[in-house]
Amino acid sequence: MAPLTAFRRATPGTVLTATVAFGLLLGWATYGLHGITPVLDRATNSTSTWILWTAVAGALIRDRWLAVWSGALMMLATCCGYYTASTLGGTFGSGGLGTAAVWSVAGLAGGPLLGWAGWTVRRARGDLRAVAGAVIAMVVLGEGLWLGLALRYWETAVVFLGAGVLLAALLTVYLARTGARRYWLCAVVAPVGGLVFYLAEKSILNGLIGSV
Repeated sequence: MAPLTAFRRATPGTVLTATVAFGLLLGWATYGLHGITPVLDRATNSTSTWILWTAVAGALIRDRWLAVWSGALMMLATCCGYYTASTLGGTFGSGGLGTAAVWSVAGLAGGPLLGWAGWTVRRARGDLRAVAGAVIAMVVLGEGLWLGLALRYWETAVVFLGAGVLLAALLTVYLARTGARRYWLCAVVAPVGGLVFYLAEKSILNGLIGSV
């Protein structure tokens, strides 16, 4: 409990520095774990992995706006860590700079949202807690749809979809037990959000990556 208590009482500068450091390590580890086993390869080569850790970071931070800023910095740092490791590993090709830029911009857009979501689920009041829980679960569900409908990796897609359903259920139960109003919105909104996430990834993100 001591490290967690210290983290809660840390200054904004310390929190942001720790977030950046963790993001760099996460990105580096993501690259390093590629290809070790099929399970690790899919788990690390995943948007959900980075985003879920960003939500966890947001939940650990006491100040809402600090959680939002930390979400942006963590996603950017994760991209930096990943592509630095890729460069040192000799796999950063000629089109890598454009892809890195797209993912960095996507992280700067999505990181604050997930940082906010993690903070809101744990610390806020009102109906937004359930919506924030749905935001976290929808990422896993949306990636499952992407893997199945776009890439035709149906075996992996089933795992992601199952994990997304389980995450939505666990968050709904957590919200119910902590007295959140309309906690059931988490389970209702998450599948809709997953579909929106899939469509955004297909139409916007994939289009940007394909153009660089």
